[in-house]
Amino acid sequence: MTAPRGRRVSRRWIAVGAGALLLVAALGLWLQTRSATNGAPGRSARELFTPEERAPEGVRIRVEILNATATPRLALSATRLLRDRGFDVVSIGNSPARRDNTLVLDRTSHPDWARLVASVLGRGAIEARADTSRYVDITVLLGADWTPPAKTLYP
Repeated sequence: MTAPRGRRVSRRWIAVGAGALLLVAALGLWLQTRSATNGAPGRSARELFTPEERAPEGVRIRVEILNATATPRLALSATRLLRDRGFDVVSIGNSPARRDNTLVLDRTSHPDWARLVASVLGRGAIEARADTSRYVDITVLLGADWTPPAKTLYP
């Protein structure tokens, strides 16, 4: 049994209307993005809508990242995030002890740098543990509470 002709036509018009609405929304988003950057190439949509914290210009903050979880390659994900934000990740590895919570250790008496690293990671308790035998300013012990950010899709 087939539906009356009038119903098929109305479904088509609904589909056409929905498609037109999506097209208008996409055009509006494109125009908003373009006007926000003033046509400047090279800026991602993420940079336009969320301010990203970065390492200060001209300052080298050396970071060591240790994976304190059973999740493989977590330190590598944190390395990519911090390097994208201007930090100098000089060492990555695995911690022999497991942790539930992320811990950021200030090794060179720069608590503002430790807070900045914790902020970029999105979490982390901060402790001052000076250690002049290490060639790092900050040590990050990634705990089970840290999850890597979603990857940006590039066309």
